[in-house]
Amino acid sequence: MGSFEVRAEPGSVADVFSRDAAPVLEVDSGDVVTVESLDSSGHLERQAVPGEQRPRMFTERRGHCLTGPIAVRGAKPGMVLAVHFEQLTPAEWGWTAAAGKDEWLLRRLRVADVERAWLLWELCGETATNQHGHTVRVAPFLGVVGMPPDEPGEHSTIPPRAEGGGNIDCRELVAGSTLYLPVTVPGAMLLLGDGHARQGDGEVGGTAIECGMTTRVRLELVVDRPVPGVHADTPGGLVTFGFDADLNEATATALSAMIDWLQIEQALDRGSALALASATVDLRITQIANGTWGVHAVLPAGVLD
Repeated sequence: MGSFEVRAEPGSVADVFSRDAAPVLEVDSGDVVTVESLDSSGHLERQAVPGEQRPRMFTERRGHCLTGPIAVRGAKPGMVLAVHFEQLTPAEWGWTAAAGKDEWLLRRLRVADVERAWLLWELCGETATNQHGHTVRVAPFLGVVGMPPDEPGEHSTIPPRAEGGGNIDCRELVAGSTLYLPVTVPGAMLLLGDGHARQGDGEVGGTAIECGMTTRVRLELVVDRPVPGVHADTPGGLVTFGFDADLNEATATALSAMIDWLQIEQALDRGSALALASATVDLRITQIANGTWGVHAVLPAGVLD
């Protein structure tokens, strides 16, 4: 098993997904990679005051500032890439922005036509503190972990996708989690970034505590998984996902995959698996910020012990 490192620097970052991009690193299944990523906006310097404009990696940014792509030898569609998150370490500062945009939810919340609001966070150990004195415990994870669609051209990093992942924005994916992504293209061509020091379910304002991140992952190719689509095994429990422009469809996809999992793991017929899910499974809105609804179903760890 090899160990590698990728820095966030010109030539090793991207702001779109593309199957035709050249990999910045090629590894074998089982290798460990330490990945440095900038915050989602690609700041090269920290803000001194909330909302301050500072130099960025991309002067005309099209999407998230991500690190990669990382190719995995032997990866091909039909396989699943297991991304084992071994360690996530936030940078020393982060930011959150909300309001001040003409979007349907912000209009409904009566904040579309107000000045954009910014929080500037100092990240120190296990806590984050903003300029108003609010202190919260950090729970770091990456918002974007994914592979490009198997279609030519450049593709946005903004929406999550049912295959290959992307901008999942699930706060369950902390250190100790494994995210399972259906491989979309030969080599997998994985991009990682959009570090969050902390986020609530839904990412209701459109951003979390956005920050740079140093992430150690182990990448493993697997073939047999009990459920289709994007799913995860986390310290908090088993997680299945649904992504769709329709909230009902996203919910049904996440729940259907969890029922599949319960059928196999508990040797149940489908109706009994749904009944068990009704007593044990939590449905959560992953994010509402990316033009595609995200829903995740969680079977909490230990609930069936």
